[in-house]
Amino acid sequence: MSETEIPWSATGLDPLAGRVLEHLVAVRSADRDEVAYAAGVSPSEAERALRHLADSALASRIGGAAPRWVAAPPRPSLGALLARRRAELARVEDLVERLSEAHEAVSEPRAADVVEVLSSDDAVPARYHQLLMGSSSEVLHLAKPPYVTSASAADKAVDVAPGVRMRSVYETDGLTDAVSLMTARRGTGQGGEMRLTSQIPVKLAIFDRSAALLPIWGDQPSSGSLVVHSPALVTALVALFESVWERAEPVSLTRRHDLPTSGRDVRTREILRMMATGMKDETIARILNLSRRTVQQHITDAGSLLGARTRFQIAVLAAKRGWLSESLPSR
Repeated sequence: MSETEIPWSATGLDPLAGRVLEHLVAVRSADRDEVAYAAGVSPSEAERALRHLADSALASRIGGAAPRWVAAPPRPSLGALLARRRAELARVEDLVERLSEAHEAVSEPRAADVVEVLSSDDAVPARYHQLLMGSSSEVLHLAKPPYVTSASAADKAVDVAPGVRMRSVYETDGLTDAVSLMTARRGTGQGGEMRLTSQIPVKLAIFDRSAALLPIWGDQPSSGSLVVHSPALVTALVALFESVWERAEPVSLTRRHDLPTSGRDVRTREILRMMATGMKDETIARILNLSRRTVQQHITDAGSLLGARTRFQIAVLAAKRGWLSESLPSR
């Protein structure tokens, strides 16, 4: 067996000593010159290798004036050598752990201080409400289905301190059920701002621009979430939110009987803005607490005023005339 096939360095032997040992175990005994010839080295190099093996209890010298060398039984002798090496490696591993702990104590925050992993079913909502209650200036949301919030959770008040600005962007397909609509109403009902868009890249909540909560797997929110504390990552996620916010359409969830007396024009504007985001009539009706027929009538009336035949034409012409802006539509 050649030296390339046996990692002698793992035993503490150099390659030459390994070759000499391989020769000795294959013969009854050998003198220095025979060992030198077999290993292809000088007699002095062979002598040093033999003494190394003797110091490691792997070989011994016999005879007198012309000494010869014999190998010790390999299994017990090499086994003892490997046991000593394992003990040394274990001590080195302990040293590595102590050095790592000392390094972490004086270094930058550890990974656990940069990103938390929430894996249990109860951990995510509990951590969310903890971060929400601890916010003092701003909370940002990107909301999209599938939702994991229960109806009972939606019934609870949003635990934010007075003066905290809340901005949320909802995906239009995500406001089709009572739970998500109730959650959105509670947020905007406490002074929050809401916008709609056809597509959101990831569910996200950002608290005071210092921590962000998002799912580990975007399409499986129940599989766990991450709480990000890294300033660089949070800054990038804030930029993502602001980009989505700029492209989204503002919307109000004010119920019909709460509208000012400028009534129909305000309602038509809201319906057209929701329609422009791709929201279906049934969803618009649910959000504005109207009947589906009433929503369709507003859209039909707007089409007549604009001279448009299709919903796409209505949306395009309404945008051109400023009907989708915050101000009242001009005819």
